[in-house]
Amino acid sequence: MSNPQDDARPVSLTTRQGHPVYDNQNAKSVGPRGPLTLEDYQFLEKIAHFDRERVPERVVHARGAGAHGVFTAYGQVGGEPIAKYTRAKLFQEAGKETPVFVRFSTVVHGGHSPETLRDPRGFAVKFYTEDGNWDLVGNNLKVFFIRDPMKFPDMVHAFKPDPVTNIQDMNRFFDFVSLTPEATHMVTWLFSPWGIPANYRQMEGSGVHAYRWVNAAGETHLVKYHWVPAQGVRNLTQAEAEAIQATNFNHATQDLYQAIDRGEFPEWELRVQIMTDEAHEELEWDPLDPTKLWPEDRWPMLPVGKMVLNRNPANVFAETEQVAFGVGVLVDGLGFSDDKLLQGRTFSYSDTQRYRVGTNYLQLPVNAPKCPFASNQRDGQMTYGVDGQAQGANPHINYEPSSRGGLVQPVRTRGPEMAPRVEGVVGRQAIDRPANYLQAGERYRAYSDAERAELIANLVGALSACNPDIQARMVDHFAAADPDYGARIAEGLGRKVAIAAE
Repeated sequence: MSNPQDDARPVSLTTRQGHPVYDNQNAKSVGPRGPLTLEDYQFLEKIAHFDRERVPERVVHARGAGAHGVFTAYGQVGGEPIAKYTRAKLFQEAGKETPVFVRFSTVVHGGHSPETLRDPRGFAVKFYTEDGNWDLVGNNLKVFFIRDPMKFPDMVHAFKPDPVTNIQDMNRFFDFVSLTPEATHMVTWLFSPWGIPANYRQMEGSGVHAYRWVNAAGETHLVKYHWVPAQGVRNLTQAEAEAIQATNFNHATQDLYQAIDRGEFPEWELRVQIMTDEAHEELEWDPLDPTKLWPEDRWPMLPVGKMVLNRNPANVFAETEQVAFGVGVLVDGLGFSDDKLLQGRTFSYSDTQRYRVGTNYLQLPVNAPKCPFASNQRDGQMTYGVDGQAQGANPHINYEPSSRGGLVQPVRTRGPEMAPRVEGVVGRQAIDRPANYLQAGERYRAYSDAERAELIANLVGALSACNPDIQARMVDHFAAADPDYGARIAEGLGRKVAIAAE
């Protein structure tokens, strides 16, 4: 049944201040590749409001399971000392151990939703390093739906239930996706068996974005992070997931808890792909684009360490629910790339935690660093300590600079700060090498016959509930990725469409 608003006349989009929004697709950046600018009031207001849409449950990643563990470094990468690429201390010595806390999650659905639903899975790791915390916040899938943070609130709204009926609707999901061509690659992953991991222990993880590594000389490389489970990878078909959900909607949380409880500690190897830090104009796609993979035959997966989870939380709320991750939480030797979505998330995540958990969320044991720390930040809701007081600083002085025994700036001893050169026109602009369908087609052709059949069945089943115009747009996207892909979806939907490759 169609929604009576489907044919409503368009109303012009504005900000809450009444300002016209002429470009709701692109955050303001320096050149088409980024970085973003802090002056983008439209984006900051949009994402700040989005961060505060739920109380107190997370807006996304609400359903989660956590565990403590340890990361052990190998001290090298690709047969070379890792210091060639990064000066981050946690990686330097073979056998060096760093405590971690990991939270696995589903993304779209609420805190008590079934863990069998088709949905990306969060894979967030907090490293308590000697230089402070490092949060590696990623998903199980290696790509994402969008490449610009301006679109993130709209994406989540489309994937969440209808605000009037409170029912999740594939019309909403595919309406957004059909008008977002870069999502074709992620949809091709999501509706395959990879869209429903069998559990958290047999699930891959990925940082999704390109980051930077910086060495002692200040030289930088682009890097992508991947977690590979020692337990192997296992996914579920739609039928297998439905059979589990009929009797247990907590199966992944239960599996993780019970495995650790009986001493079968899950393990992942951290592998990285390393690329020279340049635009790589020779490629059809931009290496900073989070909707793209870096082909492994050119940029291989190189092991740098392993992680073992060996202790369950003592209290789920105090640890798993109050743990707070931020994409911007990096240590010396690690840095951002100009990926616009990454930079938008850098603001959004920590801003969300201040709202969701509170101003002083970093004073909670699960979030506080395990190394000495000292700041002049004071007061706010639920303050119960003073940063730096234990280090002997004058408690009367909460400012810097001072000659009265307050905190002082440390001397930089570990190489220059990363200082990339940026040049370009500031404005709202799309990436100039979108290649929206290239890797979606490659992924489709890489699947086995069984995986392709499951992908087609899942997409046809979901799209059958959608309006004809949405079906037509999605068929066009799939056909642009691969003619056979589009033809099989069209046949399943009973549509007669012209199929043309990109």
